[in-house]
Amino acid sequence: MTTEMPSGWLIRPPTLDDVPEILAVVHASDIVAVGEPDFTTDDVVEILGAPNHDSQRDSWVALDDTGRIVGWAYIDNPSRSQRDLFDAYVHPAYGRPAHPRLLDLVLARIAQRATEFGYPYLTARGGAIASEESYVGLLRAAGFDFRKRYARMRRDLAAEEPAPQVPDGLTIRLVRHDDDAEMRAFHRVLDESFRDTPDYQPTSYETYRERLAALPGIDWDEWFVGEVDGAVVAVLQSARPDAEQDEGWVKNLGVSKEFRGRGLGRLLLQTAFHTYARKGRRAAGLGVDMTNPTGAYRLYESVGMSPMYESDVYERRIDAV
Repeated sequence: MTTEMPSGWLIRPPTLDDVPEILAVVHASDIVAVGEPDFTTDDVVEILGAPNHDSQRDSWVALDDTGRIVGWAYIDNPSRSQRDLFDAYVHPAYGRPAHPRLLDLVLARIAQRATEFGYPYLTARGGAIASEESYVGLLRAAGFDFRKRYARMRRDLAAEEPAPQVPDGLTIRLVRHDDDAEMRAFHRVLDESFRDTPDYQPTSYETYRERLAALPGIDWDEWFVGEVDGAVVAVLQSARPDAEQDEGWVKNLGVSKEFRGRGLGRLLLQTAFHTYARKGRRAAGLGVDMTNPTGAYRLYESVGMSPMYESDVYERRIDAV
């Protein structure tokens, strides 16, 4: 399969000025694949400014012969682990000729990053919706195999979602984001709560804060902690939606292993739903690994969430060069 693009088309690194055009390409791809946009401005900015991401070498935009951005690809690995995540979007109406070239650049760069990170190889992992047959074909042809499946879940919100009734001995409150000790506790719970999942990747507190610092803004009134006897043992981190979106987004939810089964995850979700509804949001959403052994998928179903769509994850080993 050739990776040559049409005459006059080119590839270059993106800049922050490209974010609106990049987002338009991603939204067009989302609409064809899942029926609606499912990416935000903050998502793009976070990726371009993430730790261990050099936007001059780890991200690319494709332009057609009119100078219009028709594709975007990137590599993401904030923890510098032995697994690089990537995606390659093209506008479904006029960007497809750039898709093979963008994927080729991603794979070649991951091989270089393996050497730079000091690994003999990196595991490359990318996602695709089953209906994206052309992209799935590209991944298969490049040696990728199916690894697992994620679900994108959603719950409609009532105009007045009730605040949860918190039992004695438990406390649900806003995170004290200006308290470094509390933010360290927040990060610790996130890290601990994912250690028994198959895809656990450690991320230092410093890297976590660096990634937060890359965001254009954070709605701290949508971040919550659960306490037992004054200790933070459960956390919920929301992502800020774009202005035109009416969906609250649960980016991370974690409960320390020894405190699972007490309803803390449910209470945090119900608190988030209550907060989102008070802000006029009409839905709440999140993504979940369907192989997560902690029972996360069942928890989300139990609070009324259901899958909007499922995304398949493809994986292959790329040796260092």
